[in-house]
Amino acid sequence: MKDWLHPVSKKIKYICSCGNIVEVASTLKDNEIRVEICSKCHPFYTWEQRILKTGAVDKFYARMKKTESYKK
Repeated sequence: MKDWLHPVSKKIKYICSCGNIVEVASTLKDNEIRVEICSKCHPFYTWEQRILKTGAVDKFYARMKKTESYKK
């Protein structure tokens, strides 16, 4: 292999906003990268359902609550 052709890889830290730190090999010049979501806190990997009540979702829940009160 040609040494001058391939970039040098080194260990860097990915630091998540939840506090999880992962060491990976990368060709970046920085020693650390800060990310907002990692596999420890992302809903896809944790199987937690998060519902953000904003806009149209709020209206939907309001209608559902209203129809439940009519049923009683």
